[in-house]
Amino acid sequence: MEIALLLWLLAIVLVVVGIAGLVLPALPGAPLLFAGLWLAAWADNFMYVGWGTLVTLGVLALLTYVVDFAATAFGAKRFGASKRAIIGAAVGGLVGLFFGLPGVLLGPFVGAVAGELSAQRSLHAAARAGVGATTSPSQC
Repeated sequence: MEIALLLWLLAIVLVVVGIAGLVLPALPGAPLLFAGLWLAAWADNFMYVGWGTLVTLGVLALLTYVVDFAATAFGAKRFGASKRAIIGAAVGGLVGLFFGLPGVLLGPFVGAVAGELSAQRSLHAAARAGVGATTSPSQC
């Protein structure tokens, strides 16, 4: 199979999963969408999409991810989390990026629980903060 066709197929999969991730809070939609669009541009040797467009899309994807981190902190705070749990959720989300999808899903939860427990709060409060960190603010 030709390499360009494989790149296009992978790009299509990334774009579809990225679009689903814009709706599903468990998937990092913007980074996946950007990766798919960048891969599609690469498959065509950047003939139709230039670097300026890709840099703009990359900045927008990064800003979207920053807003997602802020939403994680807001969700944890809304569920009564301590300041340590909010910081733990943000750090957990960042560290989770290096562990793929399981890390993205579990990182904020584990970080918020660890932060809450380090603030010497109860296990119930820690679990509540973890749920808050992984729940979309619209679901609060």
